[in-house]
Formats: sequence, C-alpha cells, structure tokens
Amino acid sequence: MAWFVLVLSGLMEAVWATALGRSEGLTRPVPTATFLVALALSMGGLGYAMRTLPVGTSYAVWVGIGSVLTLVIAMATGTESFSVVKGLLLAGLVGCIIGLKLVH
Repeated sequence: MAWFVLVLSGLMEAVWATALGRSEGLTRPVPTATFLVALALSMGGLGYAMRTLPVGTSYAVWVGIGSVLTLVIAMATGTESFSVVKGLLLAGLVGCIIGLKLVH
C-alpha cells in the first residue's frame, strides 16, 4: 500500500509543479488552488509512505516520478522542447526509480 500511495504522491507532485508554473506567481486563482490541493495531497502521501518505507528511498522515488512527469507534461504541452537526449535521460530516471523499488 505504501508504494501505491508513494506513486500517487509523485503524480501529485507533477500536478502541483505544473500548476505552480501556470499560476503566474500565485496570482491566478484556479492554478493556485490546484497547486495548493495537489501540494497537500502530495506531501500527505509522501508522509504516509515514509511511515513504512525508508526516507531516502521514498524521497528519491517521489522526486523522480514528479520530475519525469512534470517534464513530460511540459513537453506534451509545448512549453519544453523534446530531444532524443532528454528522452534517454528521462528513461534513465525511470529505470532508476524501478531499480529502487526492486532493491527495496
């Protein structure tokens, strides 16, 4: 259950990071509200997962999922360019996240 919650928390990290970027300095109400809700869910889930999983592993997986998905969202929406090198580096991050799960 902790791993499932951790993955969902990583997804919420991507949501809050994207919403924060779109909030224009927390001045737009909908992206700001989305940021606050997703931030609370993300942190709450991370805290829950850390009750069972090691802190270092939990944090690395949470940040990794959030980073990968935030960049994928940015590429999909055109705010970030795609390149083969970026794609390979993202694949490497995903491999590391999977590796952390496998060795735990």
